[in-house]
Amino acid sequence: MSEPVPPKSNSYTQILKSTAMIGGSSIVNIGFSIIRNKAMALLLGPSGVGLMGLYGSIIDLTQTLAGLGIPASGVRQIAEATATQDEDRIARTTLMLRRVSILLGLFGAVLLGLLAFPVARFTFGDDTHVVAVALLGVAVCLQVMSAGLMALVQGMRRISHLAQITMLGAFFSTTIAIPMIYFFGEAGIVPAFIAMALASVLTSWWYARQIKIKPIKLSTREVGEEAAALLKLGVVFMASAFLTTGAAYAIRLIVLKHSGFEAAGLYQAAWALGGLYAGFILQAMGTDFFPRLTAVANDNQECNRLVNEQAQISILLAGPGLLATLTVAPLVMTIFYSHEFIPAVDLLRWICLGMMLRIVAWPMGFIVLAKGDRKVFFWTEVAATTVHVGLAWLLVPLIGLTGAGVAFFSLYVWHGSLIYMIVRRMSGFRWSAENLRLGAIFLPAAAVAFAALMLLPFWPATVIGIALTTVTGLYSLRLLLKLFPAEKLPGFVRRWA
Repeated sequence: MSEPVPPKSNSYTQILKSTAMIGGSSIVNIGFSIIRNKAMALLLGPSGVGLMGLYGSIIDLTQTLAGLGIPASGVRQIAEATATQDEDRIARTTLMLRRVSILLGLFGAVLLGLLAFPVARFTFGDDTHVVAVALLGVAVCLQVMSAGLMALVQGMRRISHLAQITMLGAFFSTTIAIPMIYFFGEAGIVPAFIAMALASVLTSWWYARQIKIKPIKLSTREVGEEAAALLKLGVVFMASAFLTTGAAYAIRLIVLKHSGFEAAGLYQAAWALGGLYAGFILQAMGTDFFPRLTAVANDNQECNRLVNEQAQISILLAGPGLLATLTVAPLVMTIFYSHEFIPAVDLLRWICLGMMLRIVAWPMGFIVLAKGDRKVFFWTEVAATTVHVGLAWLLVPLIGLTGAGVAFFSLYVWHGSLIYMIVRRMSGFRWSAENLRLGAIFLPAAAVAFAALMLLPFWPATVIGIALTTVTGLYSLRLLLKLFPAEKLPGFVRRWA
């Protein structure tokens, strides 16, 4: 029997509250990102930013493989136990999560150390980066341990703590990376990754220790049962995440092999900016929405209602911001990086279109996760990776760097349609009338703005984009205010809304 779900107005308030917390931390993150990215662009140039992106992809890929999906499955296990207020179950899962994360972190470091030669040769074509790749294993170890600690905070839905961790992460990443790159140049990239990972694990530990867990001792049989429960779903999460990070790594390799380090740096810049604004909404889905949805996964009606509500809030928040990024992409690229990165503007615009579709598709995908359907989840991820990498492999040689953006947009045209068909059969999901109306407003607005920017001279296209951003922004604001309880709004705001 599932836990009762709050009334609809309270549910909207919860979504907005959690999104606001994550969004507030993301504003701080964006501020630090401007400083950090600007410094990296000026100190390293496009080729150095490209090298940093490739190192980051190697860390992500190894971390995903070594972690075995334990953090993601741990979030689900703790969220389920929290919904039933089972303190023993929470304690068992937490204890195993901590132990397994330490072991897997060490495994990741050893794995990358042993594979440093083939990884370096495959990525860069020679042995010049072998030592650097091996040292990245230290960052992998620390990040796997940090992810295990974060799983407890997320599973317990400590949203304010997650927001604080995000802000501290942005602060440490900036204050650590800039001095190291300034003094050591490209040689400081790997030490910076290690130092940032150390700051991350210490921050996660500080907040995780504040959660009071019932002391418990596990027998050998209980250790086996808990480990099996974590690994059973965790391996599927790992496979899915490995496909996603593997696709990111593969596309960077395609760009690198076809156009060199400078193009890889342009891709890294466009990808980072394209996901910056949408990122806080996607992060809010993973931190608060997923545990809430898991608690009602067996009640299709409530499950579908929560997904529609989350999608509605996400579209209203993300739509105007992505339209704005689409419109002023050259300015955004110059502010965050430098004039050298202007060739990535068209790529950024295609990524923004893809992000708009991603915002729509993600809430539906959480239905599959919440219900724990491992086979469907795994094979949809396999298909998505195949489509994404396959399109990039075809399009980058044909139309250059922009082909990577077209591949990302095309992926979500296909993936969004596939996920909708799957969850329609799985839970009877249908888009609400409100979301269909929003789709009829924002998707044509994005298409018109994009077409104008591609086909018209700069100023007429920019005016059209700004006008569409303003109109959709005011419309979104008004609808968002209507979703707040009236008594919590000032009088003049209630009258306008």
